[in-house]
Amino acid sequence: MEFQAAASPAPASFDAWLASVGPQQAAVAVGLLSLLEPTGACLAVKSMATGRYVYASQGMGELFGRAEAGIVGQADADLLRSDEVQAMRRSEQAALAQRAVVSSEHRLEFGGRRREFMVTRFPLGQEHVMALWSDKTEERHRETHLQRALQQLEQQQKSLEQMRRELQQGSGRDETSGLYMRAQFDDQLLREIDLSTREHREFTLVLIALDPSTAEATLGAEARQSLLEGLGRMLRANTRAMDAACRIGDDLFAVLLSGVGLATAHARMEQLRRQCHSQIVVLHGQDLGLSLSMGVASFPHTASRQEELLGAAEMAVKEAQRRGGNQVVLASIPFGLGG
Repeated sequence: MEFQAAASPAPASFDAWLASVGPQQAAVAVGLLSLLEPTGACLAVKSMATGRYVYASQGMGELFGRAEAGIVGQADADLLRSDEVQAMRRSEQAALAQRAVVSSEHRLEFGGRRREFMVTRFPLGQEHVMALWSDKTEERHRETHLQRALQQLEQQQKSLEQMRRELQQGSGRDETSGLYMRAQFDDQLLREIDLSTREHREFTLVLIALDPSTAEATLGAEARQSLLEGLGRMLRANTRAMDAACRIGDDLFAVLLSGVGLATAHARMEQLRRQCHSQIVVLHGQDLGLSLSMGVASFPHTASRQEELLGAAEMAVKEAQRRGGNQVVLASIPFGLGG
């Protein structure tokens, strides 16, 4: 990479500063700048006494539409609008005053188009400020498009939940999740135990706990409700007609997988966990992140009584939470009952 330097540097010029640090350090400095150029970053050094650029990478000249002549010897007043010049000066003075790295964002107009830059400055003694320019225009555009998409998704989710509530009104289901409640779950569990005992078949009980979300710290109960609604949507969409998905506590859900063995149930719940983890649940334009802890127990291998089966699944859920959440844990099978 080649840098442009003033033809007749003054005693306080950047060339003089490079000479003052010694040839070895100067070579390292120029080498580091050369490594940054291919990343798309633009580099410049400005004299604070004159306000003119004394060093600039080729990218700086291209940025200002002066690829051949470059910008060495030019001042911001020659390149930018007056309001933009003032913002630049304030940031440079802040870097000098703090004697540390200072980053600031600047919106500049080039050829009638607004572009956004992150400029990181570092003082070189009292005479110069080095600046690293990074063009953030496309990144900001992508962020804006993503935010709009999230807002549209949030509106769709709210509309679906409102329609679902209206359709299920008076059905006896949980209003937030749209699932059956604890009374229906207890009845269904007793029926499954009776049926499986008479027909000598197995079924699986899965308990699901909603993991804490970092969004709750800022969005509170509203975030919790959105996550519960999202989990309800996922369970309704990923359980068969013969299965029973229920909300049995504030943050606890249960799924009865009729006629399904432990291995198959584990595979299905692992797939559900992954789908939920990748599911986007949006509130106020923010993805809340849906994370679940699951405990899987089977009848009759894990336990053959209602209380024991529930207790084993609860212990498995707590173990998943103890491991950090977002996991599926199999309940332990008592010695002598497996096989």
